[in-house]
Amino acid sequence: MSWPARMLALVFYASQFCVLAACSNYQPGNQVPVRNDIRTQSQHQLTVSTTLLTDAQAQSLYGVDLAEVGLQAIWLRIDNRSDHSHWLLVAALDPSYFAPGEAAALFQPRFFGADDERITRQFHQLAMPLKSTAGAVTEGYVLAPRQEGGRYLGVTLVGEQHAVHFDFSVTLPDGNFDFERLKPEQIYIGQERPDLDREQLRERLRALPCCAEDEEGAAIGDPLNLVLLGNAAEVLSGLSRGGWSFTHRIDTDTVQRLIGAAISGAAYPVAPVSPLYLFGRPQDIAVQRARNTILQRNHIRLWLAPFRFEGRSVWLGQVSRVVSIKPTTRSRNLVTHVIDANVDESREHLLQSLMVAGVVKRFAFVQGVGVSSSEAPASNLTDDAYYTDGLRLVAEISGRESTPLEAIEFIGWQDSPDPMRNTDWPRCLPTAVQPCPGLLPPGVSDQEVAADEAAAVPVSVQGEASRRGQ
Repeated sequence: MSWPARMLALVFYASQFCVLAACSNYQPGNQVPVRNDIRTQSQHQLTVSTTLLTDAQAQSLYGVDLAEVGLQAIWLRIDNRSDHSHWLLVAALDPSYFAPGEAAALFQPRFFGADDERITRQFHQLAMPLKSTAGAVTEGYVLAPRQEGGRYLGVTLVGEQHAVHFDFSVTLPDGNFDFERLKPEQIYIGQERPDLDREQLRERLRALPCCAEDEEGAAIGDPLNLVLLGNAAEVLSGLSRGGWSFTHRIDTDTVQRLIGAAISGAAYPVAPVSPLYLFGRPQDIAVQRARNTILQRNHIRLWLAPFRFEGRSVWLGQVSRVVSIKPTTRSRNLVTHVIDANVDESREHLLQSLMVAGVVKRFAFVQGVGVSSSEAPASNLTDDAYYTDGLRLVAEISGRESTPLEAIEFIGWQDSPDPMRNTDWPRCLPTAVQPCPGLLPPGVSDQEVAADEAAAVPVSVQGEASRRGQ
């Protein structure tokens, strides 16, 4: 096909696309008031408010469907009562944010002429200014890749030789998330929940069941290898800051979406998590960290315990890494996950994700699961084999405060072995004089590494995280 013919065909198909999309008349909606989960914090004469727009709100505001192109509108308001200006580090809010013109361009194939100009102007007029001047209120919207259910928002404002950081965990209910039905105060209504001290907590955790169960309580499932300390809002906020997403409840729509994602291999980052049982009920809440395919994700199930610790709630949980899925008749979904057998690595990954996010105040390990090995593994309800050192991670979570790594307290009830060395498979243990063969990058010799090490400049250490394993 000649170049002119290609251009004519392009114009024809573009015009047909515009007719089908009803896009020849761009009409931005009215600016509707935000009525969602608005969060506000104040520091150093700066007050920041934020929330997430629903898809319907964003479409009313922008006049186009942001969700269709995978975008989400984040509303910000900065009340600057200080005596100098501050700059918003929008890349700290989301490093993958979209500039107004970039986002508008996603819709431009549908519009021509004046409509193209109007949509670009609308996106720029709604954009959040980056500079907040002294004594002024600045507000607008930042466009970022869409996340369902809510997200962690880190707002950083830089002033004259200082920076102010705000941490927000904002939910975005749509009627399908399990957190929307979470009512911790009603779980043990009419029952006394004793408040334990540290040693009582340790003994109580060691005495709890090793594993979750099926609905009848007749068979044991995945190991209960996790304990989080904190009230519901603190735990959910801390997990969100650590990169964990909320999950959909199981219903007809979400199961259909789950099966479709399983067939296509597409992502479903808020996919439902199948129920396991403890204390006579399914998990109270579930969260996950998803890959770009439904076939792989990490997930956590949590149950509110019938006791407290120093006035705070205790959540007993199970964390595992999903590596694939398989058909099964043991689940109402007709499919179930296959977990990585090394559940201790999954537990360590959770701990590190929360430590890096600054939400862990102190942590410990306690026995309670029961030891199994790669040679003699345990198994869950769907016959997935797993092995473990038998320890439960116990972590106190902060929803808003940030704890630097060097300030995290390690309670030395028991240290955990390296989860990457807890198999029965032979593995070389390198020494200073005898490195392991075959672990160097191809083409690199021990002599080259030794020369680089000899030339290395010592780096001063500012702190030591938690003194774990000393």
